[in-house]
This record gives sequence, structure tokens and C-alpha cells, in this order.
Amino acid sequence: MEDIDDERVGQINALLVRAGEAHSRYEVAELNGVYDQEWPRWYAAYAVEHGIGDALGHPVPTDQLAAFLDSSNRDLEQIEAERREPWATYTARRIASEL
Repeated sequence: MEDIDDERVGQINALLVRAGEAHSRYEVAELNGVYDQEWPRWYAAYAVEHGIGDALGHPVPTDQLAAFLDSSNRDLEQIEAERREPWATYTARRIASEL
């Protein structure tokens, strides 16, 4: 993995945490507590709308980010439980280095 900017990772991590909080409220208010199977798309739209492109220094299409979030989540699930880090942290590092 290439050298990544800690400040950029921090910005992306904070954005993903805010997306998670907003999505939790969305699931309760709009989906009546039902698990959102399309959460990667929702998170991606939120992140794009709230400046992930600024944090990266270039725009990222919502569809590309949604696919990346889904893939990152699946990859994290394959890591041994005791070695896992929080999803937002893991995904922020990957976004900063891969997108």
C-alpha cells in the first residue's frame, strides 16, 4: 500500500462515521428499523454529497464508491475477528490509498 496522508484518512474516516450515524437514523425513520440491504449505495451518496471528493482531491462517482464500500466490507469480514479494526477506519485507509 502506498504512503497515505493521515489527515486525509482522518477526514474520510470522520465522514464515514457521520454517514453511519445518519444511515442509522434513516433506517429507523424511513425503513422502520428494517436492515437496509442497499446500504453501500446510501453511504456512497451521502459521502459524495458531503465532500469525499474534496478529501480525495478528485470526484468519485457514487456507483464506483458504492461498489468499493461493499467490497471493502466483504474484505474486512474475512479478517480474523481479533485483528479487525473498525469498519470506518479500515475503509477510510483503503479509500485514501486505492481511490
